[in-house]
Amino acid sequence: MYLKNSISKIVATGSLALWALAVAAQNGETYLPTTAPDRIVLNVTADPSTSMAVNWRTSDAVAESFAEIAVAEADPRFVAKAKKLKANTQKLVWEDTPTAYYHSVIFENLLPGTKYAYRVGGEQGWSEWIHFTTAGTRDQKLSFIYYGDVQVNISSLWSRVAREAYAKAPEARLAIYAGDLINKANRDVEWGDWFRGGGFIHSMIPAFPTPGNHDHFDTPEGINTTSVFWRPQFTLPENGPKGLEETCYYADVQGVRFISLNSDQVDVSEKWTEVQKEWLEGILKNNPNKWTVITFHHPIFSPKTTRDNKRMRETFKPLFDRYKVDLVLQGHDHTYARGMANIPMAEKGAQSGTMYVVSVSGPKMTDSNVDRAAWMDRSAIYTQLFHVVNVDGPKLSFETYTATGELYDAFDLIKQKGKNNRIAERVPANVAERR
Repeated sequence: MYLKNSISKIVATGSLALWALAVAAQNGETYLPTTAPDRIVLNVTADPSTSMAVNWRTSDAVAESFAEIAVAEADPRFVAKAKKLKANTQKLVWEDTPTAYYHSVIFENLLPGTKYAYRVGGEQGWSEWIHFTTAGTRDQKLSFIYYGDVQVNISSLWSRVAREAYAKAPEARLAIYAGDLINKANRDVEWGDWFRGGGFIHSMIPAFPTPGNHDHFDTPEGINTTSVFWRPQFTLPENGPKGLEETCYYADVQGVRFISLNSDQVDVSEKWTEVQKEWLEGILKNNPNKWTVITFHHPIFSPKTTRDNKRMRETFKPLFDRYKVDLVLQGHDHTYARGMANIPMAEKGAQSGTMYVVSVSGPKMTDSNVDRAAWMDRSAIYTQLFHVVNVDGPKLSFETYTATGELYDAFDLIKQKGKNNRIAERVPANVAERR
């Protein structure tokens, strides 16, 4: 399934003028796998109100692993009621990376809005018991977290962002990662940093990751594909186009349809562009949810004047307009910008009903060619950020926080019958744009 003897190469789609960071020295540890489970990560399913996926890693001395789950109770004797499930297991051998087994289980037939306790492992070592709560019904308030690029200095500098986000939104039902989770797709130590940086939070809030260009590599045959670690360590819905499994997918959560597009494949392949366009139109046309949120890596409107993702914009923006997509969450440009009021439209006098956001959560920053553009309503440079989004009936509230927990930007989108969403600006008083 996986190539074993190729040299990882990252697709370079344009160089960034960035302040220097010692990427190679992120962490001296090699994160060797052991018989005890590590890298535990919860993942969304197509319906996280009734199911949840979990992945973990062990050394190759553990060929069989399990998960146990029960409704969480204050009485510790709840463990006697736990259901035991055998994991799906696959061996990953890659260049000089320590050989490891990756295990996964999908918990099914769960109750909506219910707190569960689970653990993973077996006779050679179990994890602690960990809590998660399933998604609720569509009339209940939903909270989720959105991160732009993580990418570098993850355990040292991104970790503080993850902790601030968890402190602000401990009840979040998913965390969106808008690509470039790490810097070099097949470098195990960077994935180790990502898991260390998020710590126990990864095992409690389901991940909804979309891959960026740094999460892809070129095979010796010249085929661009996602990291060899991506599918072993994430179990994501396989409801996307064949060939783009677990990178192009969707999940319905409490009245919101969340969609991931693989923009890196759009960037390199006309074939995958058309495949994703056709698939996206189908799931937008047949969408029973009140809200639609789409995430991918390469921005429709770039904050950088030297970048222009024309194929993404020409392919997908007409669909966003036609089917009234509410929110588009992106990364790639290592700065912050969002806009809706001044988005260019095909029809004269028309206004966008879609809010476009680009953000960065890690410390890799750019300040070159990011002059304030006409499409931007708010922007920032040299600022690590995370975003907490609350959806409550006809209102979506979007709050942007800095790495130190200060509210930097905020707005509401309010549904109007037969009209575009109304935007209510809530920019904090006396908070200047960071230029």
